Amino acid sequence: MNRGFYYACNGMIMNSRKIDCVGNNIANQSTAGYKRDTILVNRFKEQLILVQHRRETSGTFAQTYVDTSYTDLEQSNFEYTDSPFDVGIFGNVYFNIRAYNGETMLTRNGQWELDSEGYLALSTSGRVLGERGEIYLGNKDFVIDADGSIYQDGEFVDRLRLSYIDPESDVTKFGVNMFTEVEAQDPPEGMKYDIIQGAYERSNVDLNYELTMMMNASRLYEASSQIFKLCDSINQVRASLCKKV
Repeated sequence: MNRGFYYACNGMIMNSRKIDCVGNNIANQSTAGYKRDTILVNRFKEQLILVQHRRETSGTFAQTYVDTSYTDLEQSNFEYTDSPFDVGIFGNVYFNIRAYNGETMLTRNGQWELDSEGYLALSTSGRVLGERGEIYLGNKDFVIDADGSIYQDGEFVDRLRLSYIDPESDVTKFGVNMFTEVEAQDPPEGMKYDIIQGAYERSNVDLNYELTMMMNASRLYEASSQIFKLCDSINQVRASLCKKV
């Protein structure tokens, strides 16, 4: 009976984590540069559990548990706006942002603006970095080439600082749509990518898929909850019978 309780609780906890993860993906469906997360589960083929007074149960059972979350770095579609402050990337490189706490973060969010001092910035997150540092544009128009070079009045200003992240690597998120630079590298020699001015990358969340995963996890959570209630009822009946004996 204790084993039944364990299975039911484990199922509730695991599917609750899945529901939270899917809910976060859905909430950020319209967030520029957001990369969806998914829950990874692992499985012990044989595992002993302990019950009252740390007495080992007889036999073994299969245990499934939440191992970690994984961020899908798949390229997403572009939203074309014709605004010079909207910038997207086609390829596996990321923009560098100097956060206001001094740390450097990576992102695919290209919805930029000018801050109060005339520097190219990502909203309240920090300033966009070029190879020479923070990019000052003042109030002049600017053009960004496919390689990330920035020009004003035909003169070179700076080139966007770009970092490469292996699409198969396990990244560390910072906030909603930014990553730490721990996994970052310089783009490999000969690597192809294109910087697109006048468009930004949308999130890679597929709403239909996420809703299907949400319904599946909700049903499994409900089933585990019913099993828990059933085990509790049986346990109460057994306890009552033992008292009578």
